[in-house]
Amino acid sequence: MQVSPVFPESIIAMVAHDDELRAIAEKVIRKERLSRAEGLILFEKAELNFVGALANFVRERLHGNKTYFNRNFHIEPTNVCIFTCGFCSYSRTYKNKENGWELSLEEMMDIVRKYDGEPVTEVHIVGGVHPKMNLDFFCDLLERIKTHRPELHRKGFTAVELEYMIRKAKLTIEEGMQRLRDAGLQSLPGGGAEIFAQEVRDEICPDKVDGDGWLHIHETAHKLGMHSNATMLYGHIETYEHRIDHMDRLRELQDRTGGFNCFIPLKFRNKDNDMAHLPETSIVEDLRLYAIARIFIDNITNLKAYWPMLGRQTAQLTLDYGVNDLDGTIDDTTKIYSMAGSEEQTPSLSTEQLCELIAVVGRTPVERDTLYNEIKVYEEEQA
Repeated sequence: MQVSPVFPESIIAMVAHDDELRAIAEKVIRKERLSRAEGLILFEKAELNFVGALANFVRERLHGNKTYFNRNFHIEPTNVCIFTCGFCSYSRTYKNKENGWELSLEEMMDIVRKYDGEPVTEVHIVGGVHPKMNLDFFCDLLERIKTHRPELHRKGFTAVELEYMIRKAKLTIEEGMQRLRDAGLQSLPGGGAEIFAQEVRDEICPDKVDGDGWLHIHETAHKLGMHSNATMLYGHIETYEHRIDHMDRLRELQDRTGGFNCFIPLKFRNKDNDMAHLPETSIVEDLRLYAIARIFIDNITNLKAYWPMLGRQTAQLTLDYGVNDLDGTIDDTTKIYSMAGSEEQTPSLSTEQLCELIAVVGRTPVERDTLYNEIKVYEEEQA
């Protein structure tokens, strides 16, 4: 199966009756940046078939049929957390820590050693904010992993975790990030961004680092030579304006640093959390969000759909709506979204399964490392 090419003329023809949408399509085809107002127009009036075709045009202009994945595993040191985010189904408060888990350094190293001899390229370390797991603790972990397997890329810690451990150590963000880098931290995941607008954070995550703080931590990492990812939690109480503001602020930071590897929209899941009364977004709205993100964010090269959160079939669909990355093999090493009710309750795929997932919808699977250097193109896996 091969994906049919999309031609600019056919995209413009879809919106020949609408001057605003036609002008947006023409700008994107000319590689011109959309304004905030134009991004908002896409959310307010553009139909799925139009934004999908335009996003796929951008995706194929950037990547052709290539769809990236990596071989990775997660370490989640703890789900005990001092913060109480309304959307979180994963964490347990410190006073109820007996209902959660806390891994020792040796237990985490056992996870690393489990993959000795396996062709994994990345360990992804992220979890709750535990008051006793401090900066020294995590520097020790990083140094141990680096010593044990120096070629394994060490990606770790959301800006929420980083802000707390650095503040508790009485260091500046710059000083704390330098210490972590010296200990072996190589890149940052994108978690904790949620929605940058303070009025939304006041409702869903009032006590953790704010949007400016998140951006400052990532900018500091970029200045130290580390790359990072960026996320946005969508589908809860935010408005279209909040989504555009969030993506525009990421776009502005990327203009200054070029340090973001990819953008990852994260769907709000409503199982077993304080926002369980809110309905989840439809698949149509999910696909519109991915497509508009690909169209609007013109300077972050890669758009990732995190398959354990969306489920395999929806993740496949996103590959026609701007997405060019499906994350990694995971190997059932994360509980963050399974505990929130995602379709994937045991998120693990072999390399062969992930390649088949990609190839069956006409895309070319490409194994990458954390920084998007290509390791292997699986041309022969095409269906």
